[in-house]
Parts: sequence; C-alpha cells; structure tokens
Amino acid sequence: MVDRMRLWRHDALMQHLYDTAAFWGDKIVSWTNDPNDAFWLAQTYFLTHQYARAERLLTRPARMATPPTRGRREKHLPHIHRTCQTVACRYLAAQCQVRQGKWTEATEMLGEANPFRGSANSGPAIPNLDGGIKIEASMCHLRGLLMLKLNRGDQAKNCFMEALALDVKCYEAFEQLISGEMMTPIEEWDFVQALAYKKQTPHDAEFVCMMYTSRLRKYKHADEHALARRKLVQDYGLGDNPDVLFSFADALYSHFRWADCFAVTSRILGLVSVHAPTMPLHIACLYHLSHLHSKLFILAHELVEREPENPISWYAVGVWYLTAKKWSEARTYFSKTSLMDPRFSPAWVAFAHTFALEGEHDHAVTAYSTCARMFTGSHLPLMFVGMEHIVLANLSLADEALYAAHSMCDGDPLLANERGVMAFTHGEYGEAAKLFLQAIELAQITQTSETAWATTYVNLGTCYRKLKRYPEAKTAYHKVIQLDPRNPSALGFLGMVHHLMYELDAAIIKYHEALSIDPINGHILELLNLALESNSYAGPLGQRGLPGGDEEWERRMREHRKKGKAAERTAHVEEHDAMSM
Repeated sequence: MVDRMRLWRHDALMQHLYDTAAFWGDKIVSWTNDPNDAFWLAQTYFLTHQYARAERLLTRPARMATPPTRGRREKHLPHIHRTCQTVACRYLAAQCQVRQGKWTEATEMLGEANPFRGSANSGPAIPNLDGGIKIEASMCHLRGLLMLKLNRGDQAKNCFMEALALDVKCYEAFEQLISGEMMTPIEEWDFVQALAYKKQTPHDAEFVCMMYTSRLRKYKHADEHALARRKLVQDYGLGDNPDVLFSFADALYSHFRWADCFAVTSRILGLVSVHAPTMPLHIACLYHLSHLHSKLFILAHELVEREPENPISWYAVGVWYLTAKKWSEARTYFSKTSLMDPRFSPAWVAFAHTFALEGEHDHAVTAYSTCARMFTGSHLPLMFVGMEHIVLANLSLADEALYAAHSMCDGDPLLANERGVMAFTHGEYGEAAKLFLQAIELAQITQTSETAWATTYVNLGTCYRKLKRYPEAKTAYHKVIQLDPRNPSALGFLGMVHHLMYELDAAIIKYHEALSIDPINGHILELLNLALESNSYAGPLGQRGLPGGDEEWERRMREHRKKGKAAERTAHVEEHDAMSM
C-alpha cells in the first residue's frame, strides 16, 4: 500500500496537484515516519509556499516506526530530528527558514562554513556518483545567499565560489558571482577557466565551459569570447538560444554599438517574453537611441501593467524619466527598484547618474561610492567617482579613485580616456596623449564603433596642440570631423591649430564653420576676432600677425586659455559621463 501511495504522491506532484500530493503524503509519513517520505511531504508544502509548515515537519522530533502490518501494533523507536537523519532534510529546512526571513536560524542549520569540507567524499575533483548536482554545492550556494542577507559580502563571494568549484553545474552560484559583479574581470576569467570541468563532467566539459565563458565581461580575451560564441552556434546549434544571443548582445553593448545590440535584444525578446539578463541591455539601448524613446515609454507601461512585482518594470520607468530629463522622478523609481532587489546593480548606477546629470556632484560621489561598496568586482562606480571628483576639482581624490578602478580593470577604453583627462588636468600632456592613444587602441581591439570615441580624438588633438605637435593635432581633429562633420569643438580646435601655424585664412574658415553649428560660442568668436585682426597686419617675412609680433599673439592666447581651460575640461568629462550610461 505504501509503495502504491508513493506513486500517487509522485504523479500528483508532477501534475501540480499539490493538495492531492499532500493528502496522500501525510498518510505515508504517519505510517512510515521515513525521513525520505517526510522530505517529499515537506517539499510539497514548500512548493505551495507553506514554509512554516514544512519547517515544522522537518525540525520536530519524530519517532521512527515500522510500516503498518495487519492488526499488529507499530514498534516506535526513540525520538530523532529528521534534519539529523539526512542532508536533504537539513537543506530543505534551511530553505524554509530563508523564505521566512529567519537568517540566524538558517545559518545555524547550515553552519557558517561548509561542514563537509576536507572530508573524503568532498572536493572539486570528486564527481557526483549519480551525475546530478551535489547537494553540498547547493548548501554552499544557500549559505552564500544568507551571507548576502547578513551584509557579509566577502563571505558570500567565497560561498558562491566554493559552490561552483564543488559542482560546475550549479548555475545559480555562477549567476550570483557574475550578475552581482562580485569578482573583477581578471578574477572571474581566471576562476571560471580553472574550474574542474573535465573531472566533474568529462563528456560535457567543453560545452559547460563555453556557456560560462560567453557570460563573462568583454573587456579582454576578445578572441576567446568570439570562439566560444562561434562554437556554441556552429557546433551545438544554439544560434537561436536566448542565453547565447545574450552573449552577442552583451558584446555589442560593451562596444557602444547600440543599434546592433538593440536588434539582438529584440530578437531575444521575440523568442521569450522576458529574459532577465537581456532586459537591462534592451532598456539601455532604447535610452541611447533617441528615436526609440517612444518605444521605451510603451515598454515601461506594458511591464508595469503585466509584472508590477518585477523590479525591471520600475527600472524601465526610471530610465524613461531619464530620457525626459526628469531627474527627481527617475531617482524615485530607481530607488524603488533597488528596494525591491538590492542586488540589481543597474538601478544603483542609474540612481547615481541622476545626481551627476543634474549637477549634484557631491551627492553623485556618495551614491557611486555606495555602489562601489556593494558591487566590489565592478570598476565602473570607482571610475564614475573619479569623473565626479574631476568636475569638483578634487584632483587627489580623483587620482585615487581612477587608480583603484584601473587596478581592477585595465582593459576598459573609457577608463583609459578618463585617466588621460586626469593627466591633462595635471598638465602632463605627453602622458595624457599616451593614455588617449591607449583608449583608442583598446576600442579598436574590442571593435568598438569609432564614432563613440570622437571626443577622445578631440582630447588627443588638444594634447598634441599643447605639446606644439601641430601636424599630429591636425590629424586627430580631421579624424573627428571625418567621424562627425558637425562637431563644433573639433572645427574650432582645428582652426586654433591653423591659427598657431599662422595659416590664418584656413583658421578663419574653420572658425566660421564652427560658428555655423554653435553660433553663440564665445571662445570661438574671440578667436575669430583675433584671427581677423591678425590677418589685417603684415608681419615679418611676409607672415601675418598682430602688432607686437609673437609675444602679443601668445599673450592674447594665454588670456584665452585661462578663460577656456576649465570649460573645455568639464565639457569632455560630462560628455563621457553621459556616454557611459
């Protein structure tokens, strides 16, 4: 009879008839008091969100009894806790306690450290005998979630790393490490590549490794990332799989190719209505592509109507308010998102961006610093802190933040650009030029759209101009104009180079072109007047210049530089701050 009823219970669970499963399962436990039967009854309660009832069943003392025999009295054994009998019962009891917010009790149930560590049957090199997922790894993952709830981030990171090392199939641990940005790009690459795939899953090692590799950040190892994506598509036939497509979208987004990224994310959302990793990228692309702002409004409205309990819905609303430059309203919704999911990093960064875009730089520094403490593996919050300190002229603090960001990630071209801005601010024009060139080279390695780096070419040209390397400055400014023919800064600075080389006719033409785009730019107007005045005098050796010669020209230019230097630096930083959204 018991075996038949176990079959009923199993079929009821598979067919989502939870009351049926609980009804017959309860009778089975009354007869057998078997810990395995108690586990399945508790599992039924857990699936119906009856966490307290499941916990009570697993943690109360139970007497072991023999199954009923016709007319004979059952023989009861001494009381014993079911959590002491099987690891599965202990794990499920801890899960119930976590769902009820009993962090301390759950920690006591699991232990603050892995109790199996160092035993003969534990370790990354030992595969699970039945080919499934090790419950030891699952317990380490749950322990990591508890550490996060207790604000013990470093311990949480170690727990997730141990879980994934014990069993590479434990995707939840991988997801926590990667989406929670607990590891730096270098750390996550080294850790994921060193996992014991072949010992744990000898037949599927390459596939699992490539799936994980495709999810890592794309600042380095471009060839390895491309190879992993190509193999997943060609060898494993996953060209239409949302997770594989997400890897393509993530690479395109990191290269600032918003339109291409949007095409891929749209394809993903056409396959599945909601794909958690894809949604932040899709929303960000809608933000960057101004002609799609109306679609962002519609998407946010639909998400809130369809899934009001999902944090991404309110994040989309906040981003839409960003497009409308309603900073306060955007902050409200980003704050709501972070309250619903404290580990959703895009909401924290966007919350800080609202202060930066509003000009509240002190508040922005505080918000970015909070973000850096929460997501210790990401260099972006520290980079944004450095950018804000540059605007505030806190140069020593800016240096410190940018150095810390560089120590975490040396492959981000945007960070190299900001370090160049810092060197330029210190008057180290040669070092600044090297860093701007490094930023451009890194962008080329990652196949980033050159248009996104027009401002870096402007910065590079300005460094060359300061170093009196005028031909190279011309080349840099011409590159900007090639990428963006209506860039007033590049046209104005190119005019300055012509001016410095006494090519006054060419300078006047470029000043006029710049003013045709930005007619109220006072600095270019001043330079145009200076060029026109210089052009009215004949200098020595047939050159044109002001009365007083080079000394007078330099004096006038120094006055101009003093007026324009702060504005020029601020404009570059603010443009890159907006680009990094």
